[in-house]
Amino acid sequence: MRSFFSQHRAAIVLTVNRMLDTPLATLLTIMVIGIALSLPLGLYLVVNNLSRIADNSQGQPEISIFLKDNAGSAVQRDIETKLKARTEIKEFHFVSRDTALKQLSQNMGLTDTAAILGKNPLPDAFVITTKDIEPEHLDQLRKDMQALPGVQSATLDSEWARRLNAILRLGKQGVWLLAALLGFALAAIGFNTIRLQILALRDEVEVSRLLGATDAFIRRPYLYLGMLQGLLGGLAAWLIVASAFALINVRVAEIASLYNLSFLLSSLAWRDGLAVLISAASLGWLGAYLAANQHLRGSRAAF
Repeated sequence: MRSFFSQHRAAIVLTVNRMLDTPLATLLTIMVIGIALSLPLGLYLVVNNLSRIADNSQGQPEISIFLKDNAGSAVQRDIETKLKARTEIKEFHFVSRDTALKQLSQNMGLTDTAAILGKNPLPDAFVITTKDIEPEHLDQLRKDMQALPGVQSATLDSEWARRLNAILRLGKQGVWLLAALLGFALAAIGFNTIRLQILALRDEVEVSRLLGATDAFIRRPYLYLGMLQGLLGGLAAWLIVASAFALINVRVAEIASLYNLSFLLSSLAWRDGLAVLISAASLGWLGAYLAANQHLRGSRAAF
């Protein structure tokens, strides 16, 4: 067991020394990886912030429940009880027909709309805001509300919800597609970097083989090299995105203050940041593994 850990410790020390021996090349490789990862990472944060804005926006899709003219206070209380029991409902409020008429009068700039119309034609209503903006869930909830006793009709701003949902889905798909493409590029960077390292140290590898070194022993420093480069590249991406969002938030705060709002873009959470670091290190390890295996399976004389 001690031999196992000592071999890995020696491989890590050797890898770090090799990286320090070529600081410029190491720095450029890390920056290339960091910039490549920062693109999908930044897009991911943009989509997340848009989702947060949509959730907190007053423009969320609403379901309006219009009661029948003969619906009394008992029906109103019964509907209110049923709305409180629905966990998918974020909030709701009752709008009486008199309140609705006053709002209509204010919007139209009229002083006495009831006198003009003769009577109040507007019904009592409940306005519902939901936690979920999935169009399918909204449609189902509208149908459930329509079926309640005493309800004349239930309407839904479904078109707005469908458009918002489509935009967010497109953004998320774009994030995953870009992440997959740049993940492949990151593995290719690791593959090419390790391949060049092996070629530069061909004589050293050949001597190791003559001394009886196993493939795992020869491959180990290169795997650590790829993993460390990926890890540092992921850290660089995290810092790039965090710095960019910190600069952008200065302008966002200025714009929000013009509308008497307090709003800032959310940067990368620790959990997401750790996922980026692990993914970057894994992709770097994968590229190094493929490069080392290719040469180990190749001509033995090259080693």
